[in-house]
Amino acid sequence: MRRRYKYGTIALAFLTVLLALWCVRYPLHDLPLKSSPLQFSIASGSSLRGATQQMVEAGVLRSALPFEILTRLLGEPTNIKAGNYEVEKGLTPLDLMEQITRGGSYTALAITFVEGWNFRQLRKALDDHPGLRHDSQFLSDQDILQRLAISHASPEGLFFPDTFHFSLGVSDFNILRRAHQLMQKHLAAEWERRASDLPLSTPYEALILASIVEKETGKSVERSMISAVFLNRLRLGMRLQTDPTVIYGLGEQFDGDLRKQDLVSDNPYNTYTRAGMPPTPIAMPGLASLHAALHPTQTDALYFVAKGDGSSHFSRSLDEHDRAVTKYQRSGRRDAR
Repeated sequence: MRRRYKYGTIALAFLTVLLALWCVRYPLHDLPLKSSPLQFSIASGSSLRGATQQMVEAGVLRSALPFEILTRLLGEPTNIKAGNYEVEKGLTPLDLMEQITRGGSYTALAITFVEGWNFRQLRKALDDHPGLRHDSQFLSDQDILQRLAISHASPEGLFFPDTFHFSLGVSDFNILRRAHQLMQKHLAAEWERRASDLPLSTPYEALILASIVEKETGKSVERSMISAVFLNRLRLGMRLQTDPTVIYGLGEQFDGDLRKQDLVSDNPYNTYTRAGMPPTPIAMPGLASLHAALHPTQTDALYFVAKGDGSSHFSRSLDEHDRAVTKYQRSGRRDAR
């Protein structure tokens, strides 16, 4: 009995030594990143296990278990910070743990681009952030596109709305580059899985439609239905007649009140006077709007009108639509398509 106890004590001591060595070596040993710099995202609401698995899939970690053990022992496993990260060679598991749970020194700062913002709003957020180096502040939109090697004529809609973590003094071009790459990644993935027989020729057309859906949607569950209405109109050659494109075309002249004269004054973004879609996106669409643009609901609806509670009434015929407008828009408010 004593011999067993002795062996058990020795084994426990040996395991304790191994654990101590692991605790010293693993947290401070450089991670073998798949590439450097390497971008990865942690989805909102992720648990420690879920976040760790996302990092394994992104090539940040080779194995999930050691990092999960480390974070449960030394970190704050219930305080996972969602968002978009960029890491470089020389990152240790301890650095990574600090970043995703405590906002450690390497990534103590963050900036959030909001779904539905236009590029002017995005630039203001960059210019106003005290932790960034403002290399783009006095450049034109075209100069920014050139610096980022983006071939489009307009920057609108080309940057993904998300939270981006960064270290103090990072260039705002770092954030712009990451947001653009993330939008390309999500758009390409949604385009690859798109529904068949859509009246869209390119991913950029899908991006334009997604931006309109983003600005038109009062309730998220209606995104795919609103997308379907606009796609049905495109198939039939009907004008989209959507207020957000007109408002975007007015730019800083818009004072919050859309007037009848605005709807009849022609410009490239007036979808009441021009057929088809506007020449560029009108905002940054989120992932849900990208998905809705390429996966519309199966419906014959051609019209919708706001009901006043954030939701919409959808109609298949003009007569049905007119009745809905009379019912829901008696006060004279617009919001009927």
